[in-house]
Amino acid sequence: MSKVVLITGASSGMGKLTAEFLSRNGYIVYAGTRDANAINNDSSLKSIYIDVTKTDTINSAVETIIQNEGKIDVLVNNAGYGLLATVEDGTDEEMFKQFDVNVFGLLKVTRAVLPYMREAKDGVIINISSFLGKIGLPLLAHYNASKYAVEGIVDSLRFETLPFNVRVHSIQSGLFGTNFVKNGLVANAKTTAEDSPYKDLVSHFVPIVAKAINEGPSPQPIADAVKNIIEDANSKIFVPVGAEAETFVPLRKELSDEAFETKVKETFGI
Repeated sequence: MSKVVLITGASSGMGKLTAEFLSRNGYIVYAGTRDANAINNDSSLKSIYIDVTKTDTINSAVETIIQNEGKIDVLVNNAGYGLLATVEDGTDEEMFKQFDVNVFGLLKVTRAVLPYMREAKDGVIINISSFLGKIGLPLLAHYNASKYAVEGIVDSLRFETLPFNVRVHSIQSGLFGTNFVKNGLVANAKTTAEDSPYKDLVSHFVPIVAKAINEGPSPQPIADAVKNIIEDANSKIFVPVGAEAETFVPLRKELSDEAFETKVKETFGI
């Protein structure tokens, strides 16, 4: 019997690619999206409306899947975006929304799915995190903090779900060629203003990140990692994927805090 997968944030980028990839490999995939027209439905890839900031849409989607399939075997928490802002400039609304999507949304979807996995005594939860959950970079403190929080959720949740045979994992993504800069990055107006005291930092750093994403490799390795985690019960808890993740995540463990910071400054010319 095919495994049933729910993926949030599946209307574009690595979420959509992963949904399509799993569907082609025999999984029954529900692609969670706020845009019903973003998914071309076929016999196994199904579009379902989810806005992770709205609890009622989450509960409704989960209930629909359970009614249709009787189970949810795998949850891939992929929905997220990045705020580009200094700590000085970030507004209350921007701060809350960053965590509302990247952290609270993830928790709410997980909360909705867990009772069914617990009852079945089987399940896999995969959180699409980032190497930026292990490394700080300028202008991304809010996004960094949200991904650090996701890493912490994985650490704790694994203990809670252990008695119920529910595995929890994190994919620490590097920078891939997606539409993240266009659709997944929101810039604070004061930070990017011509008269910003951070103007020099913005003009130096933003093009580096934008270039790495716009000209980056295909995110297919993320989809491969998701499939591997699902199918390998002994998969690592945290799986770095992509050049930046595979470089900096190990260094975070190997170097002292001061030496690691020096390495980051040298790499990004900070």
